[in-house]
Amino acid sequence: MKFRSTLFVLLAFLTAPLWADDKSPSVRWERDIQGFEAADKENPPPKQAALFVGASGIRLWTSLEKDFPKHHVINRGFGGSQIADVTHFADRIVLPYKPKLIVLQSGGNDLNAGKTPEQVAEDFQAFVVKTRTTLPETQIVFFSLQPSMARWSQADKQKRANQLIKEQINAGKNMAYVDAWDAFVGPNGMPREELFVADKLHHNTAGYKVRAELLRPYLDRD
Repeated sequence: MKFRSTLFVLLAFLTAPLWADDKSPSVRWERDIQGFEAADKENPPPKQAALFVGASGIRLWTSLEKDFPKHHVINRGFGGSQIADVTHFADRIVLPYKPKLIVLQSGGNDLNAGKTPEQVAEDFQAFVVKTRTTLPETQIVFFSLQPSMARWSQADKQKRANQLIKEQINAGKNMAYVDAWDAFVGPNGMPREELFVADKLHHNTAGYKVRAELLRPYLDRD
């Protein structure tokens, strides 16, 4: 009996850390972050640039420099990430760049993973607090959650998260909320399929042109 108890404890000790590591952002995204750091050493990004950070919607924005030719831009999106992941790695992929503007597009993966809109809003506030400790004058622009065919069942939660974050931004300073919802909805009230790739979640070239037009006024400000 004693042997079986000891064996159970040993198995729990060996397996629990592996499970925890799989869920830890420091493990899950470390290769991506190290890739960014290696790129920074090889080609140091300019200060006072516009930093785009978030999940796959940012990572897949391959036309970012062409869409904003008058501006220095930095893409630090890592696909599948949540707002809390961006905050976790802010010391390495946000704060060192000293950007004049931060465009954050995230939150959809959070809801898809089971977080509530209230938790998403709390995570956004934590990102703001973390950023403000080092970059008090940098403007933070939140690019709202947008509808998609793949996650249309989550539309109400997405709208709720958008509203909560918008309220935080309106009550804060040096922040902006970009409402992208209506731009991706057609006359039938459903997501515009012509703006998405085959997975019906991510945007195609036309979709990114819509994004750029929505964000351009914020980059063009002095």
